[in-house]
Amino acid sequence: MAAAANDSTADEKAPGTIGVGRYEEMEQDGASSTAKSRLSGLLWHGGSAYDAWFSCASNQVAQVLLTLPYSFSQLGMLSGILFQLFYGLMGSWTAYLISILYVEYRTRKEREKADFRNHVIQWFEVLDGLLGRHWRNVGLAFNCTFLLFGSVIQLIACASNIYYINDRLDKRTWTYIFGACCATTVFIPSFHNYRIWSFLGLVMTTYTAWYLAVASLLHGQ
Repeated sequence: MAAAANDSTADEKAPGTIGVGRYEEMEQDGASSTAKSRLSGLLWHGGSAYDAWFSCASNQVAQVLLTLPYSFSQLGMLSGILFQLFYGLMGSWTAYLISILYVEYRTRKEREKADFRNHVIQWFEVLDGLLGRHWRNVGLAFNCTFLLFGSVIQLIACASNIYYINDRLDKRTWTYIFGACCATTVFIPSFHNYRIWSFLGLVMTTYTAWYLAVASLLHGQ
């Protein structure tokens, strides 16, 4: 009788124990999914004002870095540094003006009950909303031309800079390698998911700049 009572007591406790175990597993799964969502939100999901600043900063650093070796070879160390600072200030001022125009355009559209939660504002849209359709077409043509020639120039400049660091491969081969790497950006769903690439670009270009600066101090310009 005592054994039967113990068995029945064990059977009664078993469902409760299983329920507690499942609840703990659900809590662990919820915690892991929350951590994954936070990490994904930190590195992948963007679209905020912070992302706009981050993208502008990475672009400015990259543009200055790409022209760094050629500018210094033509101007010298002192003049090169001064002109690079001047270019950086002018680029930052331009980015500031563009951001103000973006804010003005978005404010006007939000007054008209426009929803931008699933839409990324393009530069030609800002020109259309503030200046008219003619300037929108001009801005669109300029953007397409700039992206076409600018991407080619940046690939060649990247290959030239890497050739200074590692000359085991020729510049044309480095250009092909960088072109293949840059082509992977087509897998980015939208501009909202560009945050991780802006971060990696800023880190890598900063590293390259310090590498070139230290190398020039140790081995000469």
